[in-house]
Amino acid sequence: MAAHQEKKPSEERKHKSTQNDTQTSQVQWGRAWEVDWFSLASILFLLLFAPLIVYYFIMSCDQYQCSLTDPLIDLLTGKKRLSDIWNKTPTLTYKAASIYTLWVTFQVFLYVFIPDFCHKFLPGYVGGVQAGAVTPAGVVNKYEINGLQAWIITHVLWFANAYYFRWFSPTIIFDNWIPLLWCANVLGYAVSTFAMIKSYFFPTNAKDCKFTGNFFYDYMMGIEFNPRIGKWFDFKLFFNGRPGIVAWTLINLSYAAKQQELYGQVTNSMVLVNVLQGIYVLDFFWNEAWYLKTIDICHDHFGWYLGWGDCVWLPYLYTLQGLYLVYHPVQLCTANAIGILMLGLIGYYIFRTTNHQKDLFRRTNGNCRIWGKKPEYIECSYMSVDGTKYYSKLMTSGFWGWARHFNYTGDLMGSLAYCLTCGFEHVLPYFYIVYMTILLTHRCIRDEHRCFSKYGKDWKRYTAAVPYRLIPGVF
Repeated sequence: MAAHQEKKPSEERKHKSTQNDTQTSQVQWGRAWEVDWFSLASILFLLLFAPLIVYYFIMSCDQYQCSLTDPLIDLLTGKKRLSDIWNKTPTLTYKAASIYTLWVTFQVFLYVFIPDFCHKFLPGYVGGVQAGAVTPAGVVNKYEINGLQAWIITHVLWFANAYYFRWFSPTIIFDNWIPLLWCANVLGYAVSTFAMIKSYFFPTNAKDCKFTGNFFYDYMMGIEFNPRIGKWFDFKLFFNGRPGIVAWTLINLSYAAKQQELYGQVTNSMVLVNVLQGIYVLDFFWNEAWYLKTIDICHDHFGWYLGWGDCVWLPYLYTLQGLYLVYHPVQLCTANAIGILMLGLIGYYIFRTTNHQKDLFRRTNGNCRIWGKKPEYIECSYMSVDGTKYYSKLMTSGFWGWARHFNYTGDLMGSLAYCLTCGFEHVLPYFYIVYMTILLTHRCIRDEHRCFSKYGKDWKRYTAAVPYRLIPGVF
């Protein structure tokens, strides 16, 4: 989508565009101002049960060889009590606390104190200081984009240790996985609580805060839009990308090392998980500057949903396939391995190409070529709070003519590929595709509700031209 105001001199158009970004966002930005009963019930459910879900999945692998049903059967038949399962669960250790503290401190150091140098020698990579979107208060935050650099430095050190220094075993993450879970929970709750306290007493920008008056909703969904400490430490960007996503590939490498230690080999399924998820992680950091324009940064506030979610939910549940393969090594036949690899690569191609088409269309205001021809679009109008009329172009060409969120379709194809590496003996590794389907479908609905509120009848014209959300001809 490309927004502009027609028939204005360039300077005036530039001023109006910035003004409009600020004014319209004051109506539609961020989360809700008021809380309905369904939203509150959903919030309470997640606050109560999301930590238990993570524990249940990890415990099932540790004590029940990744079976999700056996713990319940043991409890229902009286074979075991909850205390029996809990007493067998590894507790927090000084070793795990030291590892986790060192890890987070190191990532903070790389984020705050090491300016990006990758953009100086990597063609096409956008790093260094970049501007975010205009916030509702009219602020344009600056970000130090150095995630790719942090990922490279971290992994160079990891491999240097594994093959040369040998300060610690590459299996260190797996060997301390549950004690590290408690550390991640401590950080997740601590940063979420701090963010809420900060929003009341010393917000970065008071005009970028939203208070509903409901403690649970505000705690989970966040009050501050862009909480920061100092000039560069942005909570939202740091916790969205670091430490969880940098750790994602290290976690998978630790799983592979454990598989080698236990069985004397690394299976092709484990290699596929490392490769396919590694591509996803590298794509995230290569396009970190583009990420500043996404719904996570432009609309979500920072609360428990992001703080705890990025510290616990992401690293523990997004890596279930590798964890499962430690307990159940799967050696795929060549045809299946190639098929899964192709599914993952095609999904990535669709995901990346679709996003590139939208970005190109926005940057050029539609003066570009999509699939070799000038893109088609629908001209839409909307009103700012001061009554000024503005126009946007909604593209209906390329993959965006196939479905309104075809980038999510590619994402789901990749997610399914991760799960298929694990075979069909257990349902646990398939949690990821179920979760991603729910998450991305909900995100589609959120985004379209926001667009309908903004464009009204013109949005109906657009949905008539592109009738499907995710799968052409189906949904």
